[in-house]
Amino acid sequence: MRNDELFEGIDDSQSITQQYLGLSLNKFLILLSLVLACGIYLGVLLYGTNSVEIYLGLQDYEESLKTEIHRLRDENAELQREYFELKEISAQ
Repeated sequence: MRNDELFEGIDDSQSITQQYLGLSLNKFLILLSLVLACGIYLGVLLYGTNSVEIYLGLQDYEESLKTEIHRLRDENAELQREYFELKEISAQ
């Protein structure tokens, strides 16, 4: 076998993307831009100013504020009870 016979089956008219991926260059570029756009979009969703991480952090903060509100209400009720007891004692 000679080198000419080995390279006979190779079609040089195809671009690299057609040879390896089976896509024309235009289709490959469109697909590549779509993949990059989706990657950027997901990155913004996960790490941007309106991201999922910030949303979950705000939910945790809301829960801690709710528990603080309940604690302060209980403390306020106790202090009011003590205040009225002291007021009643001083009135006598």
